[in-house]
Amino acid sequence: MRSLEQKKYRRLEGAFVAEGPKVVGDLMEVMKPREVFATSQWIEDHAHVLKGTIGSSCIVSEVSDDELRKLSFLQHPQQVLAVFPIPQSSTLPDPDQLILALDGVQDPGNLGTIIRIADWFGIGTIVCSTDTADAYNPKVVQATMGSLSRVHILYMDMTDFIDSLPKGTPVYGTMLDGENIYQKKLEPRGIIVMGNEGKGITPEIAKRLSHKLLIPNYPAGRQTADSLNVAIATAITCAEFRRQQD
Repeated sequence: MRSLEQKKYRRLEGAFVAEGPKVVGDLMEVMKPREVFATSQWIEDHAHVLKGTIGSSCIVSEVSDDELRKLSFLQHPQQVLAVFPIPQSSTLPDPDQLILALDGVQDPGNLGTIIRIADWFGIGTIVCSTDTADAYNPKVVQATMGSLSRVHILYMDMTDFIDSLPKGTPVYGTMLDGENIYQKKLEPRGIIVMGNEGKGITPEIAKRLSHKLLIPNYPAGRQTADSLNVAIATAITCAEFRRQQD
């Protein structure tokens, strides 16, 4: 169990850990856990959900609060911890939908928040570069607040992914030399690229953008922070794309 905190063991086992009633509950709606460790109260309250997993390949173990604390990656464990299989899929996303692409986002909290943002704005797929944080890191899983169950995560070489897109697919990216996002006509399809927390979008990917977008500060010209947090910038960008569809 403790080994699953490390990426190499998650890959080896093909499994990840989720904790708390909200995250575990949302994930159980779309996938079957391999193991569940929970307090007697949680098991009693969720007997109707567990009925389909007990006696199958899922092992359900009742644990005390003290035992749960020893298993948990959280400072304050919440009733239940479960081990889920990492989803396996080679299906490429549909470029006629809106897709998020993350170019080297490395902070687990930012990645988890971005997955949650994608869920909120109805973006069903996130394509991650190979150097983006692992979406199944316990910190990421917790930050998604269950949205990991509704957003498809793919890892691949970002240049290969963009180069494979059909001709004419819009590829947007937030850049300091971009056009004002509030004055730009945005299509309800294509790729939105968000870059690394410190370096932004890599030069190789920047060359492949068909539309560069800028989130302007206010008022224009005032000295301010160098940039926005990538998760906040993602939320603002997704909100504007969806607003223009109304």
